[in-house]
Amino acid sequence: MTDHEDLRELRLRRFRPVAAVRTAEHQVPRARFPAIDVHNHLGRWLTSGWAAPDVGALLEMMDAANVAAIVNLDGMRGEELRANLDRYDRAHPGRFVTFAQVDWREVARGEGSGERLATQLREAVDAGARGLKVWKDLGLHLRDDGGVLIAPDDERLSPLWEMAGDVGVPVLIHTGDPVAFFDPMDGGNERIEELLEHPDWWFGDRARFPAFDDLLGAFERLVASHPRTTFIGAHVAGASEDLAWVGRMLETYPNLHVDLAARIAELGRQPRATRALLERHPTRILFGTDEFPPMQEVYAIHFRFLETADESFAYSIEDPPPQGRWAISGLDLPDDVLRAVYRENALRLISGLDPS
Repeated sequence: MTDHEDLRELRLRRFRPVAAVRTAEHQVPRARFPAIDVHNHLGRWLTSGWAAPDVGALLEMMDAANVAAIVNLDGMRGEELRANLDRYDRAHPGRFVTFAQVDWREVARGEGSGERLATQLREAVDAGARGLKVWKDLGLHLRDDGGVLIAPDDERLSPLWEMAGDVGVPVLIHTGDPVAFFDPMDGGNERIEELLEHPDWWFGDRARFPAFDDLLGAFERLVASHPRTTFIGAHVAGASEDLAWVGRMLETYPNLHVDLAARIAELGRQPRATRALLERHPTRILFGTDEFPPMQEVYAIHFRFLETADESFAYSIEDPPPQGRWAISGLDLPDDVLRAVYRENALRLISGLDPS
């Protein structure tokens, strides 16, 4: 008899289970309809250099995957915005559009910060930006001149949101993070491996960070208070684990849309609820990946998730998968929903994309 006593002490990081189920497999290297990735990073904000070092190679990959266009969220402001616009939007019109960011350091500079941020947005749009990207540091890290945490619905920021409505650009806003990032760091946390790799992603310290539900409440008040402004809630509005809440938000606020970026791991383990959400709100949900640099094999997983009824397949090319040790199942969406999610909703909300 073989002695497997050593396996009783097997470390989780060495555990690589191979699924025993045998299921249908359909590889989808190309989207069924031209797709627009509304949530990606092609600039230098999150990387040491350009996230897509070779734009020609990127375009070839996009053509092979039937990705018609990518929204680049790394425009930042000033000279960096102009560099992104020159590299992508102006060099390849219709294939790329760039969103700007504002200088959130203004919130610590006292009175009039909202007006100054609004001016920055207007100048960015005049320069060619097609939207505003807001990161999760609003609500989690940004503090005013008195050291008080700034919530997304802080009234002092109203001029910024109203400016977005005035100039007709959407606000793609990332609020919070997966709910497990706000839970205790213990053996019951389903994202414990990810948090051990990235301890700065844990927001469970209530002395430093707001509760998850408080952030969602602030996000709802923000959307409700600015009905003329189009909001795209990044990562399924930050609540991919609670699709009933997302559905209620979409039913209540016609100015709210959501993207699917970086959340197929969550959505794919609740495929029936996810398909029901997309079928109820096909005009309000946009395709996005947040996977950079963009790769065809990663797009193929997203296409398989949206287009097939395959079960129990990997949501990532990484091993172990980065967001949790589970598999996902496909949605098998009907063509009319696919067209809307892949392309039509983005064309309606974001200017500068090539409708052909």
